[in-house]
Amino acid sequence: MKLDCRLMAIANLVRKDKAFADIGTDHAYLPVYLVEKGIIQRAIAADLRVGPLENARDAVVSYRFTEQIELRLSDGLDNFKENEVDEIAVAGMGGLLISQFIERTGWLKNENIHLILQPMTHVEELRKTIFDNGFIVDKEVVAEDDDKLYIVLSAYYYGDATAYTELDLIVGKLPHNDDSLSKKYLEKIYDKYNKKLIALKNAGKQCTELEQLVGELKQWQ
Repeated sequence: MKLDCRLMAIANLVRKDKAFADIGTDHAYLPVYLVEKGIIQRAIAADLRVGPLENARDAVVSYRFTEQIELRLSDGLDNFKENEVDEIAVAGMGGLLISQFIERTGWLKNENIHLILQPMTHVEELRKTIFDNGFIVDKEVVAEDDDKLYIVLSAYYYGDATAYTELDLIVGKLPHNDDSLSKKYLEKIYDKYNKKLIALKNAGKQCTELEQLVGELKQWQ
């Protein structure tokens, strides 16, 4: 099994020999790869729709991992039980939807559970949900596929809500990274907010807070 850069970034964060769940598995490429490489021994590949699960079944059968990888129809983690898995990847969906999964799944608040989250949108809102619900982000990595940048967050339950600023929600832990893709992602963020600032100024609007934010973002350019 060969993974694209986005899925490989997720795979690289998975702890060895854990019970793994892939939420929104689609073709089950990620769990197949992890079992094939001996990183995990068993996995649950879950999806909301029957179609993607049939795609997943094709891959699981093709690689002869029917004993190691279970296929499960589930809306997020709704059809999972407490203590069933301790390594969970949720990838390829919006940050708001991932936030809903976290907020309605109480058993995730367990220090032994590791969340690997790859939001396609609304990264800031997802970080806010993580912090507000007592989780901490220990690592963030950026992957690039077809000239698109994807962010992957590694999170654990801590117990207390984390204090944060608006800047924390926007840049996360990326300023602590020393790689070209994190720098590229930060440049993209700066361009986004700077363009917004210019548009507001051209419209004659006051934008003191945004101007301050853009000034803070500029330090990583």
